[in-house]
Amino acid sequence: MFGKQLDAKQRLDKAIVDIMANPKYVALAGVLMIGDRAVRDDVPTACTNGRDEYYGRAFVDSINDAELRFLVLHECYHKLYRHLTTWRHLFDKNPGKANAATDYVINIKLVDDNADGFAKMPAKGLVDEKYRGMDTAQVFNLLPDGGKGGGGGGEGMDDHDWDGAREMDEEEVKQLARDIDQAVRQGALLAGKTGSGGDRSLQELLQPKVDWREALREFISSTCTGNNFSTWRRPNRRFVSMGYYMPSGVSEQVGTLVIGIDTSGSIGDQELSRFLGEVKGICDTVKPECVRLLYWDTKVCRDEKYVGDEVQNLTSSTKPAGGGGTSVRCVYEYLQKHAVKSQAVVMLTDGYVGSDWGTAQQWGAPVLWCIVGNDRAQPTVGKRVLVDD
Repeated sequence: MFGKQLDAKQRLDKAIVDIMANPKYVALAGVLMIGDRAVRDDVPTACTNGRDEYYGRAFVDSINDAELRFLVLHECYHKLYRHLTTWRHLFDKNPGKANAATDYVINIKLVDDNADGFAKMPAKGLVDEKYRGMDTAQVFNLLPDGGKGGGGGGEGMDDHDWDGAREMDEEEVKQLARDIDQAVRQGALLAGKTGSGGDRSLQELLQPKVDWREALREFISSTCTGNNFSTWRRPNRRFVSMGYYMPSGVSEQVGTLVIGIDTSGSIGDQELSRFLGEVKGICDTVKPECVRLLYWDTKVCRDEKYVGDEVQNLTSSTKPAGGGGTSVRCVYEYLQKHAVKSQAVVMLTDGYVGSDWGTAQQWGAPVLWCIVGNDRAQPTVGKRVLVDD
């Protein structure tokens, strides 16, 4: 090499430029630009909180350029797939297995995409053919307990800043999701204009296949929380980095959860039973003060209220009602009329509601639409997940 050897930060910057210049990764340019990126002495390998990336100086110095490109892509995919928000509950169950499961999903794709040697997985990376085609939850459930690599035969080449992800407030998380979505869509457009197919999984990113059970759990778990009081036992890391010791917010109180069930005719008993079983299981974890179960078609035909321990009987005691047409309006107007203040609303429907999805102001709470048998349904408010097997 001519001239002065590049330091870790310069090599990292060069890796970013190399990736953005590669035709197969042109579509990832926008995602690569999201958040802060830094080289630090206190990071053993590399880590991300889903937005910002940190690279250990000694680790960067220990790997070659192809391995560094792989490492950067690896962190980028953690952000792209929103691993640190989507799979938080898995980390709470078993940190080692959650870390390993997300890595296995990413690495098998990167290894496949880089048979040409552009990026090469560092020695500590986790990859296993038996996990091909699986999502993080499926890999997690197959991994044995114990070990940094989840018992999967390796240590893993990076860490995951789950605490940093948790410290992002609700608006930061929403803005991050918007930024990633916009970056992916712009990347797809750029790849098309340059004549490059870009990342082979780009269409999957635009319409990701998500396990609806996990999406439902993540939505309820993340929205049915707050900051009721502060604790000094777990300092807020954002302020620690600036030299201040401040408490972090902790929530122990979960209010009302509204579940709206479309009984217009296309959702059968089997789908309903399966869905309510998942809801009950999640409520066992987040323990809402109250669950309001609303059966609706063109009006709210039945309003069931479960308080405290009564939620345990939700699946056995519920009595579905209705069966006429479909009008989403009747649900949010009912909530307004009866002054139901909820922390979250989950709507199970076939999605054949025309353009009547309501507005954020009319709902007054975050909304998740669980759509059965209609992948064309595109709600104009809230989040969407397709319910299937």
